[in-house]
Amino acid sequence: MTGASARPLAWFAVMATLLTACTPAVDLTETDAGHPIATSSASTPGDVATNPSTTATQSAVPPPPAPPPPPAPPAVPQAFALNLYQEGDFVPQYTFDWCVAASIQMAHNLIDDTGGGSWASSAQQSELWEMARARSSNSFNGANPRGWAQVLTEVGMGPYTVVSIATYEDTLQTAARAIAETGRPVGLVMWSGRHAWVMSGFESMGDPAQFPEFQVTGVNVLDPLYPYGSGQWGPSPEPNSLLSPEQLSTQFVIREPRRWSTDLPTGYLLVLPVAAA
Repeated sequence: MTGASARPLAWFAVMATLLTACTPAVDLTETDAGHPIATSSASTPGDVATNPSTTATQSAVPPPPAPPPPPAPPAVPQAFALNLYQEGDFVPQYTFDWCVAASIQMAHNLIDDTGGGSWASSAQQSELWEMARARSSNSFNGANPRGWAQVLTEVGMGPYTVVSIATYEDTLQTAARAIAETGRPVGLVMWSGRHAWVMSGFESMGDPAQFPEFQVTGVNVLDPLYPYGSGQWGPSPEPNSLLSPEQLSTQFVIREPRRWSTDLPTGYLLVLPVAAA
């Protein structure tokens, strides 16, 4: 019995050895029931595994907008000057009554820079005075501002209108702005309604086209009574004089209402150029 049982045991040992040699080695730690084992196609060192859908989404996102530029600093008024005057534009009044007619001649000369000839004759001045007087509301007082404006318009330098402004500063701004916008001079009703000057230009802090509240610092004027002036109101400035607002205010004052009949309120009177409609 002992010898017989030893043979089967030896046989089983031989068979176990043979089976072990024929079976491939398997690392049970890499297996999972019902699932494949990872292959050797994993990324090599230095490669980064990417998700195509994630990459596409990230590349479609726009970059953040650039910050807006800082606001520009506000403009600062600078010195500005405009003057229509050229040598030969001044015309004296040939009588003590013809200041309006002489001012009309000077307005023509200031506007006409084509070299077509100056208006300066005594005969023409007489004719213009009669025209302005005929178009004035009270011819007893000679040619008044309404006749002055109407003649300027009729002879081709208009349109002009008469305005009355309550404050001195607003009056100077209105006159300067009109010259800048139209390129034509302004009539100044002087001596409380008794005399006529022409404003040919101005100086200011700020260009009227850019600054609604610019400050007029000087006024270029032509007084047809030069060189005589007035014992009451003062001497006539030389043609094309640049007067300060304070100097001008000694002769440019509020119109006296009784000088001529009008529906305009009391104020500083201008014979003002306006833009053509």
